[in-house]
Amino acid sequence: MLHTARMISPAVELGSAPLFRTEITLDTGHGAVTRATLTISSLGVHEARIGGRPVGEDVLSPGWTSYEHRLRYLSHDVTELIAGKPLSVLTVLVGNGWYRGRLGFMGGSALYGDRLGVIAACEITFTDGHRQVVVTDGTWTAGNSDVLADDLYDGQTIDARRRSGKWFVPDGEPEWFLPVRVLDFDNGVLTPYIGEWVSRQESVPPRKVWESPTGRMLIDFGQNLVGWLRFTVRGPAGSEIRIRHAEVLEDGELGVRPLRDAQATDRFILSGGDDLFEPTMTFHGFRYAEVSGWPADVPLDVEAVVVHSRLERTGDFACSDELLNRLHRNVVWSTRGNFLDLPTDCPQRNERLGWTGDIAVFAPSAAYLYDVRGFLGDWLTDLAAEQRAADGLVPFVIPDVLKYQPAPPDFPDPDSTAFWSDAAVWVPWTLWQAYGDRSILAKQYASMTAHVRRVRTLLSPSGVWDGSFQFGDWLDPDAPADAPAKAKADPGVVATAAYYRSLTLVAETAALLGHDADAAEFTELAARVRIAFSSEYVDADGTVRSDCTTVYTLAIVFGLLDDTSFAGRRLAELVADSGYRVSTGFAGTPYITDALTVTGHLDAAYRLLLERECPSWLYPVTMGATTIWERWDSMLPDGTINPGEMTSFNHYALGAVADWMHRTIGGIAPLEPGYSRVSIAPRPGGGLTWARAGLRTRHGRIEVSWRTGPDGDLAVDVTLPDGVTGVLSLDGRPEVEISAGTHSF
Repeated sequence: MLHTARMISPAVELGSAPLFRTEITLDTGHGAVTRATLTISSLGVHEARIGGRPVGEDVLSPGWTSYEHRLRYLSHDVTELIAGKPLSVLTVLVGNGWYRGRLGFMGGSALYGDRLGVIAACEITFTDGHRQVVVTDGTWTAGNSDVLADDLYDGQTIDARRRSGKWFVPDGEPEWFLPVRVLDFDNGVLTPYIGEWVSRQESVPPRKVWESPTGRMLIDFGQNLVGWLRFTVRGPAGSEIRIRHAEVLEDGELGVRPLRDAQATDRFILSGGDDLFEPTMTFHGFRYAEVSGWPADVPLDVEAVVVHSRLERTGDFACSDELLNRLHRNVVWSTRGNFLDLPTDCPQRNERLGWTGDIAVFAPSAAYLYDVRGFLGDWLTDLAAEQRAADGLVPFVIPDVLKYQPAPPDFPDPDSTAFWSDAAVWVPWTLWQAYGDRSILAKQYASMTAHVRRVRTLLSPSGVWDGSFQFGDWLDPDAPADAPAKAKADPGVVATAAYYRSLTLVAETAALLGHDADAAEFTELAARVRIAFSSEYVDADGTVRSDCTTVYTLAIVFGLLDDTSFAGRRLAELVADSGYRVSTGFAGTPYITDALTVTGHLDAAYRLLLERECPSWLYPVTMGATTIWERWDSMLPDGTINPGEMTSFNHYALGAVADWMHRTIGGIAPLEPGYSRVSIAPRPGGGLTWARAGLRTRHGRIEVSWRTGPDGDLAVDVTLPDGVTGVLSLDGRPEVEISAGTHSF
C-alpha cells in the first residue's frame, strides 16, 4: 500500500515534535467495514493514533536501521478503531529518534537528515469488497504538539498545557495547524520488519524513596533497567517536574558522570489538572531516578516502564549457588536492556551503538535465552547493506554512523578488525546452530565470504593478520585504564586466530550450501593460515607468543593446535598464577572456561567462574550489580565509580560466559543445528549440589536437571521432546543414546 503514499514533513519547522493529522471519511454505499489496516513508517520515531487511541503496542517505531538502505514499516489492524465511524481522525506524532537526534560519542545530530517525516497508508475493505485507501499526501496538516523537546540521549520535555482534545476529534482541527510539504523520498527503501518491534514489557514499582545528603528526592527501582517513568499527577499549572536518571549512586547522590554528556533528563510541565506523563520518544538506562519539583502535597506515585524489543524467552538456568543465579539474571537483564531494536553496547550514555564485537561473542548466550532469529536477522541485513557499500568492510558499528562523524584524535582508520568484523560470520553461524534454519546462511553468504576475502588482502607476507589496527583483547584488566586496546595478548595472535575460525566456518557454510569451489578455496586458505599461525606464533616448546591466558584460550578453542596438552597446562598455570581472577579481555573472556574444560581443567574453570575478588564475574554481583558491567571494576570496592571515560554498568559482552554455564553446568548443547540431536553433558563442580536448565527449541522443550547426594552420587533427569534424540555424556561413564521422553539416570 505504501507505494502510492508520499513522505510528508511540516511545511515549516515547528517549535515541538510535529503532530500530523488527517480526517478519514468512509466511502458510502459499500456496507460495513470488514477490515482496516494502517501501514506506517517515518523519518524519526512515531506514535500513531486513531480517535486518540494508539493503533498498536509498539513504541519508538520504526526503530533504527541503515536508513540509506532500509526503512522499516509496520502494519496495524485498525478495524476496531475505524469500523462504525463515518469520520475518524488519524494523527501521527513524530520525534527525532535515531534519524535526527543525537548519535554517537562525538556529539553529532541529524546525521541522516534534518527533516522529520511520516509515510502511511490506511487500506479499508468493505462488505462488498470495495477498497478505500487513504495515504499521506499534501492534503494532510501538521501542528505543534505537547512534546517541546525529545532526544534519545538527553530526554524529553512535555508541556501538558499544550494538549488539545481537538487533535483527535472530527472537524476539530486547531487553527494553528499548517500545511505539509512532500519530501523527495525513495519508497524503494521501505521494507517490513524482519524481527520484532519495540514495546513496553513490564512496569517496576519503586523499591525505596529517600532524600539524598543534598536534599534531593531519590528513587531506587532495585534493578538497572531500560525505559522511562510513567505517572499521573496534579499540580499548579506551569510548574515543572524534572527527573534525572542514572545507573548508580556515588557519595549518596545520582552518579551521572558515566553518562558523559547525555543529559538523561525528562521535564514535565503541569496543566493544573490530572496529567498523565509518559516520555515515549526517549529511553534511559537507569536504576535510580532523581525527582525535583514534585508537588509538595501529592504523594509520589511513579512506575518504571521496561522497554525493549519483543523477544520470546526460550532458555532458563538455575543452580545451588545464589551468586551464580544472580549473575545469570544479570546477563538476562543486560540482554533485555541492550536488545532495544538492535544489539547495542550500552543503553545509557551518549553512545548506544551496534558494536559488532560485542554481539559476535555474545550471540550464543542470546540465542539460548531468547528467540533472536528475527531480531539478529534484521540487524544482519543492515550489516550486509553497510558492508556492500564499504567494499566488503564490516564497520565497527551497525548501523554505521561513525562514517558521518569526525573520528577522535586517537581513533583508527576503519578497516576489517578481528572479532568485530567477524560478526559477519559468527552471528549467522550461531543462528544456524541454534535454530537449524539454513536460510540465514544463504541470506548472509555473500556477506560472510566478502569478509574473509577482504581480510585475505590484509594478511602479511608470512600469512598472518598482523599489519592493521586491532581492538585485540579489548579491556584486558591489566591494560591501562585510558588505553583499553593495550592488552597482554599479541594483537596478531588474536586476529589470526579469529580469522582462522571465520575461515573454517565459511568453508563449512559453503559446503552446506553446495558452493563446492568456495568450500575448497576457504578450506585451503584456512589450512595455510593455521600453518602460518604455528610458524609465526608458536615456539618449539608450545609457547604461544605473548604467553598469556587469551592466546592459549583462542588457540585451543578455535582449533589452531594439533596437540593442546601443553597449551592446556600452561593456561591452567596462568589462571592459577592470577589467583583465579579474570585476566582476559573481550576476546579471551567468552572462551576461557571452555578452553580449561576441554583440556581437562574443569576445576580451574569453576574456580575462575566462582572467584569473588576483582576482576571476576562475581565481584560485581557482590557489589550489588543487577546487570553486567563494561569493566570488571566499573565500581571500585569503596563504592566510587571507575574514573575512566568509558564506564557502563549495563554491557552484556562479558556475560558471554552464560553460554558455558548453559552447556557445561546445565548440560545442554546442540549436536546438530536446531537441536534435533542434542548433547546432554552436565559437568558438576565448584561445590554445586544441583542445577537445572531448560530450552524451548523448534521441536519442543528440552529439560536437564542434576543433583549430587551426600555420598557424591550424581542423579540426572532428562526430558526430550518428540523428534529429538540425545546423547548423555557423564564424566567417566560410557555415552548413552536417549530417545524422546523423560529419563532418570
